[in-house]
Amino acid sequence: MEIIDKSKKLQTSNWKFLSIMTICVFVWALAFPFIKIGLKELSFINLTIMRFLVVCITFITLLLIKTNSFSKLYKKDILPIFLLGFFGVIVYNLGLNYGEQLISPGAASLIIATIPVFIVIFALILLRERIGLIKLLGIIISLCGVLIISALGTKEAVIRITYFYAAIAVLIAAIMGALYTIAGKKFLERYNGLSLTAYAILLGSLGLIPFISKSLFDEVAVMSINGWIAVLFLGLCSTVVGYVIWYVALKIKTASEISVFLYAIPIISTIVSFFWLGYHITEFFVLGGILVLSGLIIVNYKKQNKKS
Repeated sequence: MEIIDKSKKLQTSNWKFLSIMTICVFVWALAFPFIKIGLKELSFINLTIMRFLVVCITFITLLLIKTNSFSKLYKKDILPIFLLGFFGVIVYNLGLNYGEQLISPGAASLIIATIPVFIVIFALILLRERIGLIKLLGIIISLCGVLIISALGTKEAVIRITYFYAAIAVLIAAIMGALYTIAGKKFLERYNGLSLTAYAILLGSLGLIPFISKSLFDEVAVMSINGWIAVLFLGLCSTVVGYVIWYVALKIKTASEISVFLYAIPIISTIVSFFWLGYHITEFFVLGGILVLSGLIIVNYKKQNKKS
């Protein structure tokens, strides 16, 4: 009976974990079309500022009314957590918002989906984890897919220098996202997922202060209801909910295990953008997407196969 009870608890736990990760994947996938909507009324910098203004207000409110839910912030961690939040969250979003000015949400989400590949690379460099030829092959295949998507992915794509800068900006965002995961894992030994997310974003958002300008107030003054919906969704759902779930999950599972869920993001984002924003998908987008997803699956195949 005890074994049966433990099995039931494990199944329930797995279902709960799957449920919260499904929510995380959906709110992050929907972020890409919502960013596109927000960029129609705000510059990429002002969209980032407004998004994190919403996030900071939310976390400060939670800190005031749910104090016991937060871990104590240690003085020695203030600077490292500021750097974690600034580069892993703020620079990530600045790069993504800048990139989405010139590339489609589907293309951006597929490039961001290389985060698991970069996680493997950083685990090799920073954590001294060994990497085999199969994983190396998967990384190369995924990066080839990213190049194809960046240049020929949609009919809206134009091959020009600014466009390549946009693709590079999203690639930098993907690298920052991977570093955010790897670096955050160590802090989770002292902080719970909610606390680390709140502290990283509140401290990291201080780095946005120098970017505040008159244009922010001018653009916000004439924002439509669609613009406000985009900002609120990006702040409350894609950031507060998504990032908290990510660190909660990272405390339960390894980075490789939860990174598998990111594979679904480009698929959902592309489908939403096709029906909602009217983007035209080319055969090169499909080819690049197949290469990205194939490479990502290869990277994790060995580990997942052993577990199954």
